[in-house]
Amino acid sequence: MRSTLKKIGFLLFCFAGSTQLFAAAPALDPGSLQVGAATITYRAQLGDTLGVIAEQLTSNKNNWVQLAKLNNIHNDRTIPVGTAIIIPVALLPDDPSSAQVAAMSGTVNATAADGRTIDISIGTTLTEGTVINTGSNSFLTLALPDQSHIALPSNSQVKLTKLRTARYTNSPRTEITLQKGRVESRVSPLDKNKGRFEVHSPLAVAGVRGTNFRVDLVGDRVMTEVLSGGVAVAKTNKPVTLTLHAGQGNVTSIKGVGKAVALLPAPKLSGYPELQERPTVRFSVIPVGGAHGYRAQITTDADARNIISETESNTSDLKIDGLQDGNYFVRIAALDDFGLQGVPQTTAFKLKARPEPPFNVEPKNKSRSENVLFGWTEATNAKAYHLQVARDAAFRDLVVDEPALTATQFTAGKLALGNYFWRVATIVEQADGDDQGPYGDPQGFALLPALQIPKIADAIDGDLSFSWPSEPQQKFVVEIGRDAGFSALLLTQETATPEITVPRPATGTYYIRVKAIDSDGYVGPFSAPQKVYVGSRWVSGDGSPLLNLGGSTPAGY
Repeated sequence: MRSTLKKIGFLLFCFAGSTQLFAAAPALDPGSLQVGAATITYRAQLGDTLGVIAEQLTSNKNNWVQLAKLNNIHNDRTIPVGTAIIIPVALLPDDPSSAQVAAMSGTVNATAADGRTIDISIGTTLTEGTVINTGSNSFLTLALPDQSHIALPSNSQVKLTKLRTARYTNSPRTEITLQKGRVESRVSPLDKNKGRFEVHSPLAVAGVRGTNFRVDLVGDRVMTEVLSGGVAVAKTNKPVTLTLHAGQGNVTSIKGVGKAVALLPAPKLSGYPELQERPTVRFSVIPVGGAHGYRAQITTDADARNIISETESNTSDLKIDGLQDGNYFVRIAALDDFGLQGVPQTTAFKLKARPEPPFNVEPKNKSRSENVLFGWTEATNAKAYHLQVARDAAFRDLVVDEPALTATQFTAGKLALGNYFWRVATIVEQADGDDQGPYGDPQGFALLPALQIPKIADAIDGDLSFSWPSEPQQKFVVEIGRDAGFSALLLTQETATPEITVPRPATGTYYIRVKAIDSDGYVGPFSAPQKVYVGSRWVSGDGSPLLNLGGSTPAGY
């Protein structure tokens, strides 16, 4: 009889999860085995007893009593040949299962059940008893054979306490022990195959039949949050006291299992964050009522299986650094008074922050130049720069559009007075062609009238005096040079008034220019130089002008 039962493996024609094959199967022969989703059916052979069947198929001879009740068999010594013996999955022995690393980033350490250190990488297979630790800003996602997934965020520790499947049916029997931090589980439906999935923690056990839920261990509290399906929550080694449904959570403490509360709704993002153009990505959410903070995770997939970064903020503004250019998803959830994480909002975005733009140098705020000079810093590896100047902040009304400037300065020539905005982007050479990065932050400026000195008459007699137009609270710097390049100065003087009187210099030609300093500290350019001739004169012994009979200085000086 035992040898006959050992041949059962050769008679299997249907596996767990393949129920569609049953109808096409041939007539069942004695000794054959039919595998269903949550049961197996054995066809009795001549001489079979329930004790032998129980020992061979459930690894426990004493299970014959349950088989007798379940199959309504009163005398197992006279089982008719071909009788269907149904065996539930709960009586089937366990076979070892495993988990595979599906995604990871940062620093992740793992220790096998025998204390051996495991090198973790994508595709690494982990077995029962493995302990996993994620470091700061490090993440790991495990895939189970039934397509369930377990995600560990930063600073978490779990033990794969049980990784098994029921023999023949492959019904999962999974138990995760959360020792520190958080774990999020996406469990494939287990109702039909009677599988089990449980997350244990020092205070509570969360058991599911197929759902998406999170468990967070914080000090002496365990927080459970359900996003889909249902979760049965109980104190460790106690009966189930609470069932959480989708959109609910609770806190379990040493005092007991807390009541179910509604999770905060998914927050809505403000603005248009789908394109991020700075290395620090920023998201702003419309405040959620009752929220005391927000958590954001950056992932490479919409299901958040490959988490690469996360952050928390007690304000509605969130910032994350360290991402490379590419396509991502951000998943943001609100945190309530209890610390429960609400329903997440997932949004796709693109990061294109490189090559980074240069910094604007001039002009800033205002300019009084007749020929406006735009200048910026030199960017690393820049091949060229793209300069735009517009009359509006949206850069729809362009007045300058230079797409390939090789220098870090550009003179735009004479522009009409008014308000402008300007920005610069960096262009670098890549293997597949030139790559222009995002524009820098727009710089606005007002183009104001340049300082103009009225024409100064040649000086024949007396001190040298002149004045110029001004604006309230301006100060000025006056320069008088002996040459047009002002390389040799006769005078440099600051004045708080728009006029100056200088003792009469020696005979010769001089050049005069003035620049204004506005009340806000803006220093304008020098005005266009004015040329003035200082002539010689006749004087008396005491230095006073020598007058002719008509009261004027003699002609010819």
